[in-house]
Order: sequence, then C-alpha cells, then structure tokens
Amino acid sequence: MSSTPYTPPEVWKNDQPAGGKFGSINRPEAGARHQQPLEKGSRPFQLYSLGTPNGIKVSILLEELLELGIKDAGYDAHLISIMKGDQFGSGFVEINPNSKIPALVDQSGDKPINIFESGAILLYLAEKFHRFIPELPAGRAQTLSWLFWQMGSAPFLGGGFGHFYAYAPEKLEYPINRFAMEAKRQLDVLDKQLAKHTYISGEDYTIADMAIWPWYGVLAQGGLYEGSARFLDVDSYTHLKRWADLIAQRPAVQKGRKVLKG
Repeated sequence: MSSTPYTPPEVWKNDQPAGGKFGSINRPEAGARHQQPLEKGSRPFQLYSLGTPNGIKVSILLEELLELGIKDAGYDAHLISIMKGDQFGSGFVEINPNSKIPALVDQSGDKPINIFESGAILLYLAEKFHRFIPELPAGRAQTLSWLFWQMGSAPFLGGGFGHFYAYAPEKLEYPINRFAMEAKRQLDVLDKQLAKHTYISGEDYTIADMAIWPWYGVLAQGGLYEGSARFLDVDSYTHLKRWADLIAQRPAVQKGRKVLKG
C-alpha cells in the first residue's frame, strides 16, 4: 500500500496530469473537440468502431447475421482511432454524445437511426432481424439478464482491474488487489453458469455470448492485458475456458474480430 495517504480536496479540480496510457485523451468535459465529419458508405448499416472488447461485439453480430445469409445486415465499417481522438470529432459526437465506441447508424429506412452503447446496438439488431435473442419470455429474460450483467460488470474488469494492472503510471497494491478480487468473482460467476449450460444464457447462442466473450472469453484465452491470465489463474475456470474456445471457433467471430483491428 502507498506510504503517502491522499486527502481529497473539498472540490475536485482537473489540475494534475492524468497519466497512464489514456491520460492524454481523458477530460472531465463532454462534447466535440474538433470538426471531423464521418465517412459514410452505401450499405444498410454504418459501423463506427475499433477492435477493442467493446468494439468487436457489433461486428461479430453483423458477421453472424451475414453468415445466416441475411443480406440486409450488410455494413460498412469505419475505424475510430480513440488514441487520435476521433471519438471527439463533431461527426461522431452527433451519433454518440458520450464519445465512446461503438456507434451504429441504421440507414435502411426513410430516416437514419443512430444507436450507441454496445448493449443497445446488440439488442436493436437482434430485435430487428429476430435472431440471437429468444422469443419466449423465459429465454429472453435470461439473455437480457446476462447482456446487462456484462454492461455492469465489465467496467470493473476493464476500467478497474485493466487500468490499474496494465495502464496506470505505477502499479499500486491496493487497487490491483481490489479489482483482481472482483474480476475473479466475475469469472467464478460465469464458470458456475457455464457448468450448467452450453452457452451463457442456456443452450442457444445469443447476443449475451457476443457481449461477454470479447471481455471474458478473450481473457480466458490469455488475450487480454499481458500477464493477466496467469495472474488471475484463468485456467482454473474450466467451464469458462471450454465456452471461450467454443465461441472462438465460430467463423463469424473470427471475421468480426478482424474488421476494425487498427
């Protein structure tokens, strides 16, 4: 633990360098920082993203839909380089005022529809094409429960554990231990669920798997934060490992991962 305790000021001010890998792009204000129109193609969907765990969820779903022969799921993929600040360009902020990837524009109808937040995009596409989400209430409830589990849990894995383990300017014992504890609890939640089911929400492959795999499946395969798989002993979660390998073998998943690997 740090030998220099920190006393928070009465009112926080952004007067210290943020540090870390993403320190140069983090600010406490929202909104566009520069003028930058977005590219636009002719296919029904325009995806603005990057090959991060959040970013590949949507490209995986779109590739799964195309794999089923659904031509109306055609899309153009546009790279948003978050390290260059593309997410703060005026065109992107018009689609997503939160300046986070991914964002999607459905231009198949009379008027374009903008969707942001990966979970919202997955649900929108699944409902639009009636695929990868159960129609019966019980199955749908399970899929949505696990979809939203991922939305609430992954920030502890990424912004919490990932930041302090891999990106922070210095490694501090307390936050790494705090978030490693939570990351392992989450891995155990998934492992216990997958001990009883082939896929996350049951025996069918759904958008819940597509949301969770880019974070926890990739972690289980050793592809998230160098050294973290061993540090968290992911090999001990055998059911999670089985599922991670199963999803990784899907052709659409393999294609979706490569779409915006910039």
